[in-house]
Amino acid sequence: MKRFIEIMLDRIAMLRERLSARIMRWVIAVLAGLLILYYPIGMLWWHAINDDLSFDVSAQSLQTGQSRAVAVAAGLIDREVNQSGWVANNPFFTPSAMLDNMPAFQQGIISALARFAFELADQIGRTRGSSEIDNDLKDASGLLQYSGTVWRWDPSVSLAPTATSEEQYEKARKALENYNRNLAASQAVFERRGDNLLATMERIAVDLGSSSAVLERHVAEHSSDFLDFQADDLFYNVKGQTYAYYVVLRALGGDFENVLRERELFAVYEQMLSSLREAAALSPWVVTNGAPDGLFPNSHLAVQGFYLLRARTQLREISDILRK
Repeated sequence: MKRFIEIMLDRIAMLRERLSARIMRWVIAVLAGLLILYYPIGMLWWHAINDDLSFDVSAQSLQTGQSRAVAVAAGLIDREVNQSGWVANNPFFTPSAMLDNMPAFQQGIISALARFAFELADQIGRTRGSSEIDNDLKDASGLLQYSGTVWRWDPSVSLAPTATSEEQYEKARKALENYNRNLAASQAVFERRGDNLLATMERIAVDLGSSSAVLERHVAEHSSDFLDFQADDLFYNVKGQTYAYYVVLRALGGDFENVLRERELFAVYEQMLSSLREAAALSPWVVTNGAPDGLFPNSHLAVQGFYLLRARTQLREISDILRK
């Protein structure tokens, strides 16, 4: 009887070991499966190219004296940082760190807003060139120049924690909103003069010209590549830039409505917006960088560059009319 009990206990122990090994293998297999799915599912969850061309602020939300373009710029920052979530600086252990098109698009938006904020501080937000720069606009312009890829800790800069990209952009948003509140209280300046609009159009035209040159160089150097893994990043960065310019300049047209009416600029201004809209609306399923005169694959960068140059030409036309 004693021997029988010992045999049974041995068999139970062996069975337990086998079950434990099977359970362990099952657990490892499940964890491995989850790890494999972690990044692709997470990337699908986070990925969002928000190119809503109707993005705007309601007229009811603006007080007398406030700028619609400034409100739209602050709204874009709020959407990308607080609603969509800033992903360009996410660390490697988050699924969104593997994304490339969304962060390129977001950084393109911020680059355009940084240029607009600089124009506000340097031109529109001052009575004349010799007057004092508005502190809120100065802060917003500087903060929007901050790199979009800075996380909480960047050992290449410092071993101490640092300000993240989204924290700096959020400060810029608050500075723009505070500037707009001061406009309503007649404690800030928004000069709706033709020379200010002229300077802004010229600077934006230069910025678009720079982007078109980057596109041209990339097409010339890489259109013959069998696979171009950088084409989509460049495409979406320029898409974000043109999208932000379209949304902001559409609102700026309302701010400078009297100037556009006096100089009979409505038609050419709308044509310029239409070109930016076409560039911002481009959304191929796969971005390809074929030769401009090739049959296959398509040259999406060349098409994008065409609309940029068209918008740049129309911005120059607006400048020429304002200069007369």
